[in-house]
Amino acid sequence: MPDDSRRFVDLHAHSTASDGSCSPTALVEEANRLGLAAVALTDHDTLDGIAEAQAAANRLSIRLVVGIELSAVEQDDETHVLGLHIAEPDELQHRLEQLKQMRRTRAERIVARLNELGVRIGFDDVLECAAGGALGRPHVARALVNGGWAMDFRDAFDRYLGNGRPAYVGKDRLPITEAFEMIHRARGLAVLAHPGGAGKRERIEALVKLGLDGLEVMHPGHNAEDVARLGALADHFGLVRSGGSDWHGAAEGSRVLGKLEVPVEWLSGQDELVVKRTSRERVA
Repeated sequence: MPDDSRRFVDLHAHSTASDGSCSPTALVEEANRLGLAAVALTDHDTLDGIAEAQAAANRLSIRLVVGIELSAVEQDDETHVLGLHIAEPDELQHRLEQLKQMRRTRAERIVARLNELGVRIGFDDVLECAAGGALGRPHVARALVNGGWAMDFRDAFDRYLGNGRPAYVGKDRLPITEAFEMIHRARGLAVLAHPGGAGKRERIEALVKLGLDGLEVMHPGHNAEDVARLGALADHFGLVRSGGSDWHGAAEGSRVLGKLEVPVEWLSGQDELVVKRTSRERVA
């Protein structure tokens, strides 16, 4: 029997498998402590934390939604796409290995630029901060803070790592159409992550034609107007609604696990779409 007291879910969270500060096990344990009905692990460009998270979820009898967050390119703009309800992760592994190498190469180039600026951190320092997770700029920022080259993460990005700053290195480009195709091959749902004010009708309509399945309606970066507009657009285009804290391990602030109170009914709507799509595939 489902636990009616568990009325909320969080469908966007990160662990140490990418750039979060809590292990996959700790993420699931925190979601369970908060009384969530389900939590999605959506690490950046990797599924490496899923097995550990699933083991914890099985032990605690909380539902884990298998997910990922892909960094894609929509025209010239970086766009994040959540893949939720990934049923066939093996379909993603080859491309994810390529993306992992791309992340490593980017981090190496960033460190080289920092060294040219006189910032004496090594690539090994960044690897130590990543602790085996998918490399990203937050790990470089952590190395900068640890080495005394920046006061905090914001300072590291403002001074060195942000767009247009002296050590910035752009990502290799994953077209958004390929991101959608990857997720669909793995029998998942492609959800546009935190579109915010840029989530306008014309853009969403174009993405629906490319294969978009859902919108992240609730996110800490969205204001009340964003939530209302995105919810209306989801209904208009027949998209599933999603939402989550985009948690990276913080204990305070807006990006705290479970803080948004995303209704469990949104997860049910996603489940219905997965079932319908699976049924159509079986008939075909």
